Amino acid sequence: MKRFPLASAVLLAGLVLPAVADAHTFGAHDAGFVHGFLHPVGGWDHLLAMVAVGLWAAQRGGAALWALPAAFVTAMIGGGLLGMAGVTLPAVELGIAGSVIALGALIAAQSRLALPVSMAVVALFALFHGHAHGVEMPEAAQPLLYGLGFALATALLHGTGVVAALSLRGIAREGKGALALRGLGAAIGLGGVALAALA
Repeated sequence: MKRFPLASAVLLAGLVLPAVADAHTFGAHDAGFVHGFLHPVGGWDHLLAMVAVGLWAAQRGGAALWALPAAFVTAMIGGGLLGMAGVTLPAVELGIAGSVIALGALIAAQSRLALPVSMAVVALFALFHGHAHGVEMPEAAQPLLYGLGFALATALLHGTGVVAALSLRGIAREGKGALALRGLGAAIGLGGVALAALA
């Protein structure tokens, strides 16, 4: 009896994941909010970096809890506008992979950079991610809705990272939650290395 929910979940994942994986390859005729929303979720590079921002924000706590995600989303929108306007940025794919490596390393090191510096770091990374989204916006049937979609998905991914980090603290005792979070950061950084090798 307990196998049925697991089998259902596997079946559901099999139906949903191909659509998510196809988020980067859509036609201009149907690109709107949903495709914009799926774009950050459909690529490991965006997904890992955006969750990492939430993890780092929660690890730092205080004002960083909202300031780091806000800096990322704001700068990402700016990067999206640059991409939509046809402004080129150098080595965008490497910049995106580098953001995953750096954010993972910052979490693993339990970095305590000054808040303005931390905000500048995530904003710089966000420019690359936003540019990648923005390059596809001119071809979207509904560019504004597409932009709103990827901005909302990004905010939700940040929130996922925050919730995951806070949950680790709540579950683990005697500093094990902090250690687990640092290990998660190291894993994210290694994922970034793999992405960079493929870029």
